[in-house]
Order: sequence, then structure tokens, then C-alpha cells
Amino acid sequence: MSWWLSLNPQEVFVLNKVLTGAFRVGVSDKLVIKGLSAAHHIPEPVLAHRLMGTFDPTVEFYTQLIQPEEPRTGAVSARSPSQPYPFFLASQLEEDRFADEEFSRWQAEWKWDGIRAQVIRRAREVFIWSRGEDLITEQFPEIAAYFLTLPDGLVFDGEILCWQGDRPLNFNCLQKRLGRKRVTPKIMQENPAHFIAYDLLEHNGLDLREQTLRDRRQLLIDTLHNADARFVSLSKTLSFASMQDLRSRREQSREHGAEGLVIKAIDSPYLVGRKRGYWWKYKVDPMSLDAVLIYAQAGSGKRANLFTDYTFALWKGDELVPFAKAYSGLDNKEIDELDKWIRKHTIEKFGPVRSVEPIHVFEIGFEGISQSNRHKSGIAVRFPRILRWRTDKPMQEADTIESALKLLGIVG
Repeated sequence: MSWWLSLNPQEVFVLNKVLTGAFRVGVSDKLVIKGLSAAHHIPEPVLAHRLMGTFDPTVEFYTQLIQPEEPRTGAVSARSPSQPYPFFLASQLEEDRFADEEFSRWQAEWKWDGIRAQVIRRAREVFIWSRGEDLITEQFPEIAAYFLTLPDGLVFDGEILCWQGDRPLNFNCLQKRLGRKRVTPKIMQENPAHFIAYDLLEHNGLDLREQTLRDRRQLLIDTLHNADARFVSLSKTLSFASMQDLRSRREQSREHGAEGLVIKAIDSPYLVGRKRGYWWKYKVDPMSLDAVLIYAQAGSGKRANLFTDYTFALWKGDELVPFAKAYSGLDNKEIDELDKWIRKHTIEKFGPVRSVEPIHVFEIGFEGISQSNRHKSGIAVRFPRILRWRTDKPMQEADTIESALKLLGIVG
């Protein structure tokens, strides 16, 4: 009791949080880096690089983290040979703004639906990092084995896909490799992996990120000119002379198994995170189906008291069959309205899940669709989200499983 009596109200609050294990504050990586940068006068890109990869949160590591920035000489001063660089990300294209650009300054590449990755060849080893900072070398041993044939001091940025012939396989093939400590020869044969190289970030141990994309691209071409096409290829560059050319290129995306374009300024450096004005993504419109809401579950965090996680179904004959779950796309007003309706129209409860009257129809958008033996519907969709609440449409007019199979090209 003496602890509480000797503290002011704010200190009591902190003490109670510590004792109950509730002393948690959620902050983004960007905010942490911004705060450290302001406190220690170190550029944010430098801190972002130092925090990439794995590290132990010790006093010694923190001391190294906040050391003053060393003058850049082009040489890499990595904490360990496996350390990746922060990824440079594309922003959503604004067509009206981009229409005024000088198009000869830009190049386009296909935007693939795979795993964005960096392949690091240092210290006579190969390390493969995903954009989410997961070390995935063991899941792609054939790619790692190829890069072991290249000299030390190289870092590639690109995309890992499962590939067959001249086009990618669906994302489900990649998922069969992820999370495994050992990928068997059978899995590798059935789900062959391929790395499409976008960029070269390090060459002969020198950091190339401040050089232009044009120069980095030439070094990339020179480095991979004898690449084994089974495992590695260069990203194809696409030129365009007008917005109409660019739109036409984008509309061809699905013919190539891509989900759109990435447009890059040829004089751009390789920056950190999402910096507008250099790289743009120009995706095809999502596929969509009108589906019926059949289940709802409470969300998490600030939405823990609202039903915000939904399951949607398509017709198969006279039966509604679940085909996708989605939790994004509605505004706050729609969420509140739907939450109240769900509470009044619950049919059954299964733990946290409620079965609701199958009345409401929603247009569900998604990036890709594939066959799946794991789902009753026989299909799986990638990145499903709610596009709109179809208050104008009765549930009898929702789409069918056959409609989904048409998107797959299985039925005419």
C-alpha cells in the first residue's frame, strides 16, 4: 500500500499498468523511426536500414543503433552479412496527375502477385528476405543454390513466384512452401519457384541505392546475363508513349498472369518505404462477385465490441455455400448499421460466430481466384474486401459458384 500512497495519480496509473501486464502501447514502425531520428539527429533512412533483419533488443544493440551517421562512401557497413535493405514501395497512380508527365522518363514492368523479396549474396552465403522481414531461404532452396554460383557482394530486389512455362502459377502454390523448415523434392517439383529480378541494390559490396534506376538496371543486366532461366529472370521493361498506351498495357495484365503494372522513373534512386513521385502501381480493377452475408464475428482492438468480420456465400443450386471472409470496405456508419442489424437477426451462435438471416448482398472484390480442395465452395480468392453494400439487390439475385468458375475459365 505504501507504493500507491507515495505516488501521484499519473504514477499510480503507470504502476497499475505494469503490475497487471497491461502496459502496452501500439505504435507503428514509422513512428518509432521518426522519434529516434528526432531524438538523435540520425536520418530516418539510416535508422530504417539499421533496424532491418533480426536483432536482439539489448542495451548494446541500442547503443549501436543511435551512433552518429558515418559519412557515405558507397561501402556497405552492415551489422551482419544477412542484413537486408529497407524496401522501396510504389504508391497508387493518380491518372490525372500522371497524364502531364514526360513519358520517355518512365518505364513500366508487370506487377506480379508473389512474394516481394531481397536475395543477399554475402560472406559465401545466400539469404532470402521477404518484405515482411521473414527469412525464407529454407523455403526456396533451389533459388538459394543458384545465387550461390554468383560472386559475393550482391543484393537483388525482386519477386518470388511459382512458375511454369512462360507464366506464374497461382499464389496457393507459393503457400505450400511457406512456413516449412524443409521443402521436399516433391513439393519443389510440383511448385517450381522462380525469382524475377527488379533491381540491384548492392554490387561488389557497394551500396547502389543512390544511383539511378537506369544505372542499376544496366548492372543488373550485366550481372544476370548468363542466368539459369529455370530459377531467375529479369523483369521485362515496357515502354509507353501516352496514357492510352499505358491503359492498354494494364488491360493486358491478366493475359500475362500479372495484376497490373509498376511504373518507375528511370532516374529514380532506391529510397525507403513509400515515397510519392518515383514509383507508381497501376493495378487492374479487382474481380468481383455479389455474395450473401451469412456469418459475422466481432472484430479486435477498437472494434472488439462490433461485428466487423464477415463471411459471404454464393449460390450452389438452392444452397448458399461460404466462399470468402472479409472485414474491410465499409465506412463507420455502415458498420454501425450492420452491427445493429446482426444483433437483431442472429439465427444461431457458435462461440464468437453468429449465423444471420441470409438477406443482405455485398459486392466482394478480390485480386485472384483459384481452385481449392480445402473449401466447400471449391474455390479460394486472394485479398477479398467489400466493395459496396448492394441494398438494391435481393439475396436471390446474388452470384453463383458457376459465376466464380467462369472467372477461372472452367465453364463457358
